[in-house]
Amino acid sequence: LVLIIMADQLGKSVGDMYAGAFIPGIVLAGLYAAYVAGVTIFKPGWAPALPPEARVFREANGNSGIVSLLVLIVISVVVSVAFARNQTAIGELLRSLVGRKIELKGLDELIVVSTSVGAGLAFVAALINHWFKFGLLSKIAERVVFVLIPPLALIFLVLGTIFLGVATPTEGGAMGATGAFLMAIARGRLSFKLLKQAMDSTAKLTAFVVFILIGARVFSLTFYGVDGHKWVEELLTQLPGGQLGFLIVVNLLVFVLAFFLDYFELAFIIVPLLGPAADKLGIDLIWFGVLLGVNMQTSFMHPPFGFALFYLRSVAPAKEYIDRITQKVTAPVTTGQIYWGAVPFVVIQLVMVGLVIAFPQMVMVYKDDAPKADPTKIEINLPSGDVPTDPSAPADGKKADEGDNNDLMKALGGKGDDKPAEKSQEDAAADDIMKALGGKPDAPAKVEAKPEAKADGKDAKPKEGAKTTPKAKTKDEIAAEEIEKALRGGK
Repeated sequence: LVLIIMADQLGKSVGDMYAGAFIPGIVLAGLYAAYVAGVTIFKPGWAPALPPEARVFREANGNSGIVSLLVLIVISVVVSVAFARNQTAIGELLRSLVGRKIELKGLDELIVVSTSVGAGLAFVAALINHWFKFGLLSKIAERVVFVLIPPLALIFLVLGTIFLGVATPTEGGAMGATGAFLMAIARGRLSFKLLKQAMDSTAKLTAFVVFILIGARVFSLTFYGVDGHKWVEELLTQLPGGQLGFLIVVNLLVFVLAFFLDYFELAFIIVPLLGPAADKLGIDLIWFGVLLGVNMQTSFMHPPFGFALFYLRSVAPAKEYIDRITQKVTAPVTTGQIYWGAVPFVVIQLVMVGLVIAFPQMVMVYKDDAPKADPTKIEINLPSGDVPTDPSAPADGKKADEGDNNDLMKALGGKGDDKPAEKSQEDAAADDIMKALGGKPDAPAKVEAKPEAKADGKDAKPKEGAKTTPKAKTKDEIAAEEIEKALRGGK
C-alpha cells in the first residue's frame, strides 16, 4: 500500500516502484531477522522462549515429524528451481494446450511465479495426503502447509497479480478480498456476524481515508493557490550540500512529522511538495519514493500515532491470564513494554534509510529490465529520393498541370500561357506569377526599340542607326525579376 500510494503521488509506475523496493525489502527483513536472532542468543531474557509443552509437537508414534516437513520443503524448492530454469519450454507447452504462452519479464516476476508453483505443489500434496489418508506427510507438515500457504495465496492474489501486470492495484485489492471471502467459506467460518463486522470495518476505514484525501486536497489547492509549492521548491533546491543536503533535511523532516501524522497525510500533503524539488535536483523519483517509503514506515512504529502499536495493544493481553497449555498464570503485556519494544525496530528502519542512500544501486536495479540497444547493430534505412513515374501518361499529366497553372494565374488576375508548348512548365508558371504580381515576363529574343517621347507628349520617330538607352528599372521590377529567377531555379 505504501508503494502504491507513493507511485501515484510521484507519477511513476507501480511496477517500477515494486521492482525498486524488492532488494531493500529483503535487506530490511534480513536486518529484522538478524536482530531477533541476536537478541535470542545474547539476551534470552528479552525474548523468552515458549515453555517446552507449547513448543514441542509429537506424532502418535512419538516422532517429531520434522523429517517429513523437510522433505516436502526440498521437493517444493526443486520444483520451483526447475520451473525457473525451464520456463521457456513450459510456456511453449502451455501455448500448445491453451493457445497462450506465458512470458515472464524480469527477475521479480520469475521469482514470484516460481515460488508460487512450488508452494502450490506443496499445498496440493498436503490436500491429497489428508483426503486419501496416505500417511506420507506428518501432522506437523500438514499443519504448516494449511496454516502458511493460504495467507501466502492471498498475498499472491494482491501483490503477485500486480507484479505480473495481470491486475491494477485496485483490482488486486478486489482479488484479495474475494480470496479472503472464499477462504472463510472453505474453512466454514463465514457467518453473518463476521460479514457484518468486516463490512463495518471496511466502511469506517474507507471513510477515514476519503476524508483524509478531501482534507489533503483542500490544503493542497489553497497552498498551490498562493504559490506555496514554488516557495518550498526554491527553498529545498537552494539548500547547501546539493542532493545530499536535500536528502538529509527531507528525511529528518519526514521522520519528525511521522510522530504526529500518519502515512496517508504524509503521502498526500508532503510528498507532492518534495517530488518536484527532487526531480529538479536530478534525483531519480523511483529511488526517492522507496527512500521515503522506508522512512515513513517509522510512522507505524513509534508513538503517539503508531498503528502497529495499536494493533499489538489490541491483541496483547491487558490482564493476567491462565495459559491454556501450561496452566500457569501469565503476566499481562503493558503499553510501555510495547512502546519500548518498538524502539529497536525504528532504529533498524533508520539504518535502512542510510543504506539506501549509501547504496542507491539496491533500488536502481529496476532499470536493468529495460531493453538495451546494441549500437553496433543499429541500421538506418532512408527511403530513396527517386520517385517512380508512369511512362504511359507523361504528356497528359504535363498538359493537365499546365492547364491548372493557367487557371490559377487567371484567377489571381494574371494571364494564362497561350503557348504552353514553347516553354517549360516552370517557366510558364513563373511568367504567370510575375503577371499576377504586376511585373513583366521575360522579353522575347528580338526586342524592337521604342521611340523616345517628345517633350510635348507626342510620339517621334527614332533616327536610323540611333542607339536607344534602356529605361532604368524600378525597385518593384528588380524584386519581381529576382522572384522570377528564384522560381526558375536561377535562370
